[in-house]
Amino acid sequence: MLAPGATIGILGGGQLARMLALAGARLGLKAHVFSPVPDDPAFDVCAAGTQAGFDDEAALAGFAESVDVVTYEFENVPARTAQVLEAHRPVRPNPRALALTQDRLVEKQFIRSLGVATADFVAVDNAGALPRAVARLGRNSILKTRRLGYDGKGQTQLRDGGDLAVAFRTLGGAACILESVAPFTKEVSVVAARGLNGEFRAYDVCENLHEHHILARTLAPAEIAEATAAEAIDIARRIAEAAAYVGVIAVEMFVVMKGERETLLVNEIAPRVHNSGHWTLDGALTSQFEQHMRAIAGWPLGSTHRHGHVEMRNLIGADVDAWPELARENGVCLHLYGKKETRAGRKMGHVTRVFSD
Repeated sequence: MLAPGATIGILGGGQLARMLALAGARLGLKAHVFSPVPDDPAFDVCAAGTQAGFDDEAALAGFAESVDVVTYEFENVPARTAQVLEAHRPVRPNPRALALTQDRLVEKQFIRSLGVATADFVAVDNAGALPRAVARLGRNSILKTRRLGYDGKGQTQLRDGGDLAVAFRTLGGAACILESVAPFTKEVSVVAARGLNGEFRAYDVCENLHEHHILARTLAPAEIAEATAAEAIDIARRIAEAAAYVGVIAVEMFVVMKGERETLLVNEIAPRVHNSGHWTLDGALTSQFEQHMRAIAGWPLGSTHRHGHVEMRNLIGADVDAWPELARENGVCLHLYGKKETRAGRKMGHVTRVFSD
């Protein structure tokens, strides 16, 4: 167990790293942020920072020597980076978990190997394989790159009559996966944590609403059956245990009706703190960010008790310009990420409202 005063190394310097550093500071844990982007917002709040490329092995070695454990704020950290660091310091979550979530095909195969349902999928390694995949799954499907996609990037929905070759070229000709469109009624997620000793704690299942493929609102708890919520948390636990996971994990799922019964399909795993867990900053006794720092430092996990019904709304692009009005509104918890440039589709902050049960 790391004592207060220890240093947590964080790969990436965006808003998630910023909130991790702030949460760690409350526990007396220092943060050293490593990012190739010089004006990343986490640099404003960390105890130390290194601005270098993820392929700069000399900088990585120096960074590793200055910290006690390494974590990451996003899943697209190069595998080689994690390997270099693991030779010096523990990396949590482990590089295997990172690799699982960097390839959509590998991720889906891993989930299925646990007996957990997903939408149907087929590997599409080249343009010639796409017509065969469509013949199996039909046109009501989504073509996604196997790597480097988030917030709707790296994917395209197939349309009746659309040119399949053009669809494949649109994604740059990279290896892809074709997934059936799930007939879901809700999108939900489980944000949970697994400790160094195997302790597992999950927050209440939350419901997510997207606009233009970007998470717009999260509601906690999700309006689903008790049995469905229990199953969702059990799925997250099984995934975390199978991956020997340490830290906060988010598992995104679709709720699909089979007759009168709710069933679940896992969509994605995020090996990190997650946008759909931002509500915990104000709506739970222990935030997901503190929970992650506790887990990777070997501390006992904190209580996931929810204070009430919670709504989190992202401030995307120009939404952030309303900050003066939001700051005046009673009952609003305002979080701004300190990003220096506002762009369409960019997450600039979020607000949380907590309502009594």
